[in-house]
Amino acid sequence: MDREIVVIAHNIRSTHNVGSLFRTCEGLGIGKLYLTGYTPYPLADGDERLPHLSKKISNQINKTALGAEKHLKWSGHQDINGLVNGLKKEGFSVLALEQSPQSKKLSDYKPTSKIALILGNEVDGVEPELLTTCDEILEIPMLGSKESFNVVQAAAMALYGLRYMV
Repeated sequence: MDREIVVIAHNIRSTHNVGSLFRTCEGLGIGKLYLTGYTPYPLADGDERLPHLSKKISNQINKTALGAEKHLKWSGHQDINGLVNGLKKEGFSVLALEQSPQSKKLSDYKPTSKIALILGNEVDGVEPELLTTCDEILEIPMLGSKESFNVVQAAAMALYGLRYMV
């Protein structure tokens, strides 16, 4: 099944994680990457940030994106709730990738044809208030002694699964 998948990266701190996420999303054919909250973003037309800051941030993202930021559609949004509501109106199932008592294993999820996957902050994850707006919360079970994966590693596993699950 051919799925339309978009990613929402909410409150990601690290420019290197953002760059790596660009590369991962581009490689997996993700339709669009939405950068929300305080997630850093590359240089953009009409950029209102101070020029020296926007250039520095963009250069840091480019180090791990390796040009993917030029090929993947992306946009920045401050209002994540408005974005989520808009995607739902467009027929997207909104999913969060998060460990939660309400989460289900990624392998138990039956994907729809239009998916928006929310990724949260590297330390705190997806905010509880935001989880309540999601149609499903998905989790990648941990088999080792660590409690979580890096946000981009988790995104890669989840996006590959969502792309190729039957």
